[in-house]
Amino acid sequence: MSIDNIRTQLKQLRLSGASTALDLRLQEARANCLDHAQFLEILMQDELLNRSNNKMKAALRLAGFRGLKPLSDFDWQFNPNLDRRTFYELAGGDFVRKGTNVLFVGPSGTGKTCLAQAIGYEGLKLGFSVIYRSIFDVVGSLQRFNALSDRNAEFDRYLKTDLLLIDDMGLKQLPEKSGELLFEIIFRRHGLKSTLMTSNRPLEEWGKLIRDVPTAGAILDRFLEQSLVIRFKGRSYRLAGTPEPAATGH
Repeated sequence: MSIDNIRTQLKQLRLSGASTALDLRLQEARANCLDHAQFLEILMQDELLNRSNNKMKAALRLAGFRGLKPLSDFDWQFNPNLDRRTFYELAGGDFVRKGTNVLFVGPSGTGKTCLAQAIGYEGLKLGFSVIYRSIFDVVGSLQRFNALSDRNAEFDRYLKTDLLLIDDMGLKQLPEKSGELLFEIIFRRHGLKSTLMTSNRPLEEWGKLIRDVPTAGAILDRFLEQSLVIRFKGRSYRLAGTPEPAATGH
């Protein structure tokens, strides 16, 4: 069988990684006198690596990160009050496995968004499904769907993901009825899936932000029942003229 025929059959079998690496691996096999089993093993490793890379690319697209930077690139020296061990522990994923919620709360510009996304990225590498959205994206996307079936489909995206990152709570007042939508997401994920939220406003102000004090109380009661609260303080990356660690800098 010719090499072209082998490549064609690999493509028909959707083994694109093996097909792409075929010529290189044939040269390697001849140069190193590899037997058939060794050659096939290396070629299959190429295919598995290609599939893994494609899976990560797809997961990153679905996650919707903005200005993503890994934990290793975070400027820990700028605000030394942040305990990097805490965030590396979160990056290990135990809180996701346990369905624990996390809240980052503190002034704007202190690294909340950057660290939330970095932890989400580590979650992807561990095999978890992750979605990152601002609170405005979440509320806006749900309010745009009027048909019940469409709304259920949109809710399902937020309900089923292993880790839901909701950013920018407190940036500005939310539209009316936002509290009801947020409560349903938090209520239905409670104890089953992990939600990580960031807020630059104190918790006692959430009622004003969502224009519904009782609903805000219900959200916090449920969210904080099984959660870890991490308070951010210190200088702002933006105000100090230091490049922000993320697109929004929260």
